[in-house]
Amino acid sequence: MMSTLSVFLKDGGLKALAVRGTLISVLNFGGQNLLRLLSTLVLTRLLFPEAFGLMAIVGVFTTGLQMFSDLGLKASIIQSKRGDDPDFLNTAWTMQILRGIVLCLGCAALAYPVSVIYAEPLLLPILITMGLSPLVSGFVTTNLATARRNLHLMRQTVVQLVSQAAGILLMILLAWIYQTVWALVWGSIFSVVLRVALYQIFLPGLRNRLRWEPAAVREIFGFGKYIFLSTAATFIITQSDKAVLGIYISTALLGIYNIGSMLGLLPLTLMRTVSRAVIFPLYRKRPPTESVANQRQMLRARRLLITALLLSAVLLAALSLPLVDLLYDDRYALAGPVILLICVSAVPQIILESYSSALMSVGDSRRMFLHQAATAIVQISFLLGTIGILGIAAAPLAPGAAALATYPLLVRFMRPYRMLDAWADIGFFAAAMTVVASICWMYRDALGQLLI
Repeated sequence: MMSTLSVFLKDGGLKALAVRGTLISVLNFGGQNLLRLLSTLVLTRLLFPEAFGLMAIVGVFTTGLQMFSDLGLKASIIQSKRGDDPDFLNTAWTMQILRGIVLCLGCAALAYPVSVIYAEPLLLPILITMGLSPLVSGFVTTNLATARRNLHLMRQTVVQLVSQAAGILLMILLAWIYQTVWALVWGSIFSVVLRVALYQIFLPGLRNRLRWEPAAVREIFGFGKYIFLSTAATFIITQSDKAVLGIYISTALLGIYNIGSMLGLLPLTLMRTVSRAVIFPLYRKRPPTESVANQRQMLRARRLLITALLLSAVLLAALSLPLVDLLYDDRYALAGPVILLICVSAVPQIILESYSSALMSVGDSRRMFLHQAATAIVQISFLLGTIGILGIAAAPLAPGAAALATYPLLVRFMRPYRMLDAWADIGFFAAAMTVVASICWMYRDALGQLLI
């Protein structure tokens, strides 16, 4: 049995690559989030909630800049037939460096207006300093994207975990000595610098050089123009809750919400991680449009993944309040009902997430953008329209409501590619929502605390 397992793990076949890719993605995700959880357990005792609120606001704008400037460079490498061509890769690397410079300057330009909008003077120097992170990230080797293209994920997983652990250790040390939000800032930047350096050292393949091939630029822009627009919409989908709440509530309360959000989003984030790291390349290698056998295999893999992630979301919802009571002190008690509502909202998102990777695999970034844009419009409209009624509860519920509202559009887009699994979608949603609704009823008194 061990001999068979060893052969399977070394096999280069599609099934073996898929299983290995999934296992490594889960390991990477689990390791990163375990480290993140352990760091918050320590840092919440060394720092005040305001520090996490400040970093939540900084994260909104640094993430926004990255998304609004995303040219789909990694996705272009994974999807393109020239994904192993040195000229194509070096051109993508050069474009990536230029993007990093623009992002660094963007952080500096946003620093003052953001500090005024949120009435937090400390945001000015923090945002300027955090601009170093995308500047350094611009130099990451294209071997990272090549490894993902071929589902070779182990080395990058080790690098990510090592660099994250090193950054967290520095955060804890600085927080213990200085007890200031700057511990989080410098720890984050150090982690990025170390990760880029380790990728350069340990990922095999091309040693990048500056290159500007017009044909490669045209291909990247041709594929990436809708990726750019899609990620701009994704920014609204993933960050609008914190951006809006930061205006309505205190920095301390936003910090508590951010802690709850970090834990509540674990099942959905894992779904996105596996979908992009494994499902996307698998669809590219075995398109469902080529044969009925391909279609059945991909639907079976999708259903298994959704089942596992929905079970984890339901379990997290059931444990949300006691988990926060166990891990954090009384200042963070409100994070419990935040986790619960995020798990409720995650149900339709988990079910529908893999469709985006399917569209990416066939190069249909236009339809992916149209769906993301519609979702973003519905989500921000729901959030702004209900926050006066539902209070903080409007923020975690908005993404789920938007995912449901735009499902008919997604159905229309998926049909031509034989990737739609509508009856399974409906069954998953009905079963999971029945359970989480029961959990919400059990915790109804705690949920009432969010209606402020």
